[in-house]
Amino acid sequence: MSDFTPQLKRYLKEAGCCFERQGKGDHEIWYSPLNSVRFVVDNAIKSRHTANAVLKQAGLSKKF
Repeated sequence: MSDFTPQLKRYLKEAGCCFERQGKGDHEIWYSPLNSVRFVVDNAIKSRHTANAVLKQAGLSKKF
């Protein structure tokens, strides 16, 4: 299984999203200026569905 997290974070940064703070465990809190929402990014995303769900929360279209 591949890890989608590095590629997901790259997409988020390119879209203008930024890391805000460390969350609980291996989760991070990010901010999207596109829709002014904070969302959670796990550091071990193994599912493309989860990666696409994070992109949707950030206001972006599917990439995986």
